[in-house]
Amino acid sequence: MITIVSGTNRPNSFTHKLALYYQKRMAEKGVQANLLALTDLPATFISTDLYGKRSQEFAGIQQLITDTDKFLFVIPEYNGSFPGVLKVFMDACDFQASFYEKKAALVGLASGKYGNIRGIDHFTGICNYMHLHVMPLKLHIPAIKTELNAEGNLHLPDTLKFTDEQIDKFIKF
Repeated sequence: MITIVSGTNRPNSFTHKLALYYQKRMAEKGVQANLLALTDLPATFISTDLYGKRSQEFAGIQQLITDTDKFLFVIPEYNGSFPGVLKVFMDACDFQASFYEKKAALVGLASGKYGNIRGIDHFTGICNYMHLHVMPLKLHIPAIKTELNAEGNLHLPDTLKFTDEQIDKFIKF
């Protein structure tokens, strides 16, 4: 099973729009993928789901993560790295059942010109520590506001080319 993780809890984010785009493109290629938006995390998960505690609200999310074989993380740039809520989410999930020896693809995005290169590198280090195998082709999408059109689709030729290449490789990964 594949799960796409929209790596921020910011409502109406470009991250979520890009995650939906990836989900749609995978479906067009005949592959179904779940979508986990971090906006769906319980509001209290920092106090209810860390350090061995588990709320009923988070239990369904944990089951989705446990059942997933491959993850595609869509990660925005926050202050030169990735959102803290993504790290807390990873920490809240059961270790080893959640990510150990599973596979992941990473997509960075930013409103600036570097597409979250540094944040994707930081997140790769965490994935490596957790034995989550990261696909070598990592995408960095800069100026996301110009990349997505009004319908939520990528439309610039180079970005379309590289996202399709990443999706095809991820499906085979």
